[in-house]
Amino acid sequence: MIRREMGKTEENVSALGFGCMRLPTLDDKSIDVDEAKKMLRFAVDNGVDYVDTAWGYHNGQSEPFVGLALQDGYREKVKLATKLPSWLIKSREDMDYYLNEQLKRLRTDAIDFYLIHSLNRRYWKNLKEHDIFDFMDSALSSGRIRHIGFSFHDILDVFKDIIDSYDWEFCQIQYNFLDTENQAGSEGLGYASDRGIGIAVMEPLRGGKLANNVRKDILHIWQSAEIQRSPAAWALRWVWNDPRVGVVLSGMSTMDQVRENIETAREATPDSLTHSELATVEKVKEEYKKRIKVNCTGCSYCMPCSSGVAIPTCFDFFNDAFMFDNVEDQKKAYLRLVKEENRASRCIECGQCEELCPQSIEIIKNLKEVSALFE
Repeated sequence: MIRREMGKTEENVSALGFGCMRLPTLDDKSIDVDEAKKMLRFAVDNGVDYVDTAWGYHNGQSEPFVGLALQDGYREKVKLATKLPSWLIKSREDMDYYLNEQLKRLRTDAIDFYLIHSLNRRYWKNLKEHDIFDFMDSALSSGRIRHIGFSFHDILDVFKDIIDSYDWEFCQIQYNFLDTENQAGSEGLGYASDRGIGIAVMEPLRGGKLANNVRKDILHIWQSAEIQRSPAAWALRWVWNDPRVGVVLSGMSTMDQVRENIETAREATPDSLTHSELATVEKVKEEYKKRIKVNCTGCSYCMPCSSGVAIPTCFDFFNDAFMFDNVEDQKKAYLRLVKEENRASRCIECGQCEELCPQSIEIIKNLKEVSALFE
């Protein structure tokens, strides 16, 4: 397994990290402990030494599972990462409570890589008001955590503000060949790397959309390349090609996925893709982008909406439905994940959002199309 540097942490970690958010489950949605344990231990036995979990994964089952699976000497073989549930914090005391509970769940005395989870403008403001800096300093000095970082879901300006607010050792961002300009994106990756901050990449396969049920026209491009790889391998190799990236997390659900990703990771050297291979990825990217219906960059200048519509989120589901040719799946996800009061149908056509949109998007018209398709 190739190992890569994680910035100022001075740690070398496996190029592939095991993400514990999409573990195999039983019919009742509980984790299939036996199968998941086999997968995780197989990965560790084959060189994976970065294991990532969080308080809320699998409805709170993931951390206890990881604590169990890393018994019998496996804890000593890995760098363990988990995250403070930032959305649940209402006081300074809450921060210590969750960290101490996580140490119990994970059956360990210390977390190697501890992240402030899923930061955005609102969560970060709340955490600062409750003295997050004191908590991080205290957790580090007490030895309960060894390295401090954060994971991120917002726009670039917010990312830079968070980076500049503390002496972070690493960060975790969504990054893949389609998301070079979304959220932190390529510019944010460079901004963090230039400051010596280690980079962990999540969603390299965009939640599996770049690997599963791939459109026939996209498959044709991959299959026309001189070197034959699966769509998953192409997407992972593209991320690993960037020398600034440390660990790439994959939320693996089957043993076959574990085996394939380990094999791919064994070739994960920086700057190893040829010009021809990079051109193939770019061609695939352009084919995906041709299906985008609404050219929303997620800048959120239109927000907050006075009627409560989650405008960029609505457009994300709408675009994905066409980019990945899975309208029904995106409809189900939209209805499950977007609260009724935040759906496109709540638009009252006031027009304030359109006055603020730097892309001059016909937001009212497009929200009607979202509503017609999904609602």
